[in-house]
Amino acid sequence: MHRSRIALAAGLVASGALLAGGCGDPGELRSAGSTPTAEAPTRLWPKLPPPSAPAEDYGTMESVPVKGVDVPGGDLRKVDPVTVAKADFAKNPGMYSRSDAVYKETAQKLAECEPGHSTSTGTGQHSAADDKCPVLNAYYRDLTGDGKDDLIVGIRLAQGHAENLDIRAYAVEKQKLTQIMEMGDAVIGVELAGHEVIVRAVSGMRGYEYRTVWSWDSHQKTMLPTTDEIVRSPNAPSGKPSSKPSRKPEPAASFRPVPSTSAASSPSPSPSGNP
Repeated sequence: MHRSRIALAAGLVASGALLAGGCGDPGELRSAGSTPTAEAPTRLWPKLPPPSAPAEDYGTMESVPVKGVDVPGGDLRKVDPVTVAKADFAKNPGMYSRSDAVYKETAQKLAECEPGHSTSTGTGQHSAADDKCPVLNAYYRDLTGDGKDDLIVGIRLAQGHAENLDIRAYAVEKQKLTQIMEMGDAVIGVELAGHEVIVRAVSGMRGYEYRTVWSWDSHQKTMLPTTDEIVRSPNAPSGKPSSKPSRKPEPAASFRPVPSTSAASSPSPSPSGNP
């Protein structure tokens, strides 16, 4: 039989009396002191007028259709990554203008790439044509959460900016090949964790690095940098970077801590050609 609320209350009162009477008992209840008063955030410059136009945003992204490339059955594994990279880079220079020397040299190197170059050799290593073709081995991961593999391609930029990497991701939207992510930076490393792409890049401050988490946004229909932060990196180069990072330091869109073990706990990404 369950004890009634009255009986339970009486028992609690009796217990309290015993505790109060046990003077000098090391187990007695003691005050932890006064509780600090909660304070609301202080708003600075409350009379600032609203801005007339948004500032330049590092994270501004729009999905871009890639014309001239068919996706048989909507399966991106049946599309050659080099063909995709060449078609997209030719039409969508991304952060570079077509008059930029870096864009021209990279486009010329892409034109010399043979189809199938980025297909995995089975060991995860690049083929012997690496020095000629800037397209790295492709990877596949469901980034949009629709249960289908999306395509992730890395393009090394031309000589003089070889440390910079142009990263692009593609999905199939309405049976059409669509670019859902494009960014370039002095990349230290790239990781996949769940549906997210984590990019580590060189910072202008010695011993620190940029860490940007790109996540799928169902409203914008593209990948957005949901976290962009600068963090201490024990493995960062001890000296200053040889060239300034390609990106401009911009305020983060939002801050969300990136678990240091997120990549390690996620399943290994599948390179092109592997199940």
